[in-house]
Amino acid sequence: MRIPFNDLATPHASIVEEVVAEVRAVAANSRFIGGPAVEAFEQEYAAFCNTAHAVGVANGTDAIELTLRALGVGGGDEVLVPANTFIATASAVAAAGATPIFVDVDPESLLVTPETLEAGLTERTRAILPVHLFGHMVPPAGVLAFAQRHNLVIVEDAAQAHGADAPNDGSGEKVRAGSYGVAGTFSFYPGKNLGAWGDGGAVVTDDADLASRIRSLANHGRTEGTDHYEHRYIGRNSRLDALQAMVLRRKLTDLPEANVQRRRVASVYTEALAAHGIPLVSPLPGVDSAWHLLVVRVPGREAVRGLLNEAGIGTGVHYPVPCHRQLAYLTDRTPDLPVAERAATEILSLPFFPHMRDDEVAYVAENLAKAIATV
Repeated sequence: MRIPFNDLATPHASIVEEVVAEVRAVAANSRFIGGPAVEAFEQEYAAFCNTAHAVGVANGTDAIELTLRALGVGGGDEVLVPANTFIATASAVAAAGATPIFVDVDPESLLVTPETLEAGLTERTRAILPVHLFGHMVPPAGVLAFAQRHNLVIVEDAAQAHGADAPNDGSGEKVRAGSYGVAGTFSFYPGKNLGAWGDGGAVVTDDADLASRIRSLANHGRTEGTDHYEHRYIGRNSRLDALQAMVLRRKLTDLPEANVQRRRVASVYTEALAAHGIPLVSPLPGVDSAWHLLVVRVPGREAVRGLLNEAGIGTGVHYPVPCHRQLAYLTDRTPDLPVAERAATEILSLPFFPHMRDDEVAYVAENLAKAIATV
C-alpha cells in the first residue's frame, strides 16, 4: 500500500469543471483584479468566521504584516510569537518593522499559554500572535485576559485553523478561529484546509476602520472613494486575485463537511494509535480542531521516517527547527526554550486528508508502531 502525506488531487477533481466555467467568464469580462468574485468571497468568508469584515490579500504572511502595520505596530515594538511556528509568522513581524520575541509553549498542546507569554513580556511588547498550530486553537479566555492585563493587541495566526472553534468561557459558547483577536489572519496556500490554486490570504475583523486601513495598505495606499492616483498611505501590492477567489468560494461550500471528515479520520487515528500506545498531539478540551495536521511525537524520528518511507508512507515535519534557532534570528541573546526545542526533534506529521480510508489509517498506525519498536 502507498499512502501520500496529502492528497490534493482527489477533492479538486470534482470541482474543476465548475471553476473552469467561471474562469471563462472572467476571461470574457476581464475582471482579473478585485471585482465581484473577490467581493463575494470576502463577504462569505467573513460570515464563515463570524466576523463583520474580511479583506483578501496575496498570502498569509502579508495578512499578518499588513494587520500589524494597520495597527501601528512597528519600529521599537515587540510582538510575542511562539517559537514552534512556520517562519512566516516571525518574518511578517519583522517586515512590519517590529521585533518578534519568541516564547515557549505548553509541553502537551504545544500552544502558547499566559505563562509562556509572560516570560517574553517587556515594556516594549505591543502585540501577541497566538498560532493555532496544526488546526488546534489557542483558547481565547486566558490569552484575552493576559492581553487586557498588559494592554496588548491580539492578532491570531489562524493559517492552519480554517473553521476551528474553541470555548470562550465556562458558558459553553464557542468562538471561531480568527474572531477573538482584534483580527485573524489566514493563508490559502494550496495545502491548507481551505486552499487556493496558488497563493492567497485574508484578514478577518469586526473593526471596520482596521479593515479599511488593511485594504488600503494592500492596494498601494489608495482609499475607497478617492482618485485612482491618490495614495493616503505608503502601501504596496498585496491583492487576492479574482481567479483564486473563485476557487476559494467554491471550496468554501465544501469546507464544513471536509472538516467534519477530518475530525472523523482524526478519531479513527486516535483509536488506532492508542492501541499501540502512541498518543497524538491533540487539541485542548472543548476545542473543535480544524485538524490541519495530524502529529505524533516519536524518538529517533528520522530513522522512523525512513522505515515509513520504505513502507510507502509519506510523512512531514512541522517544524524541524524552532524559529529562535533559525540563522536569521539567532543572536547572543537567543533564549533557551526547552519545550519547543525538544518537540522539534520529535514531532512527526502523518498522512492525513478528509477522504482517508480506515484501512489506510490502520496501515499507518501498524507500520509506525513497528518502526518505533525497531528504532
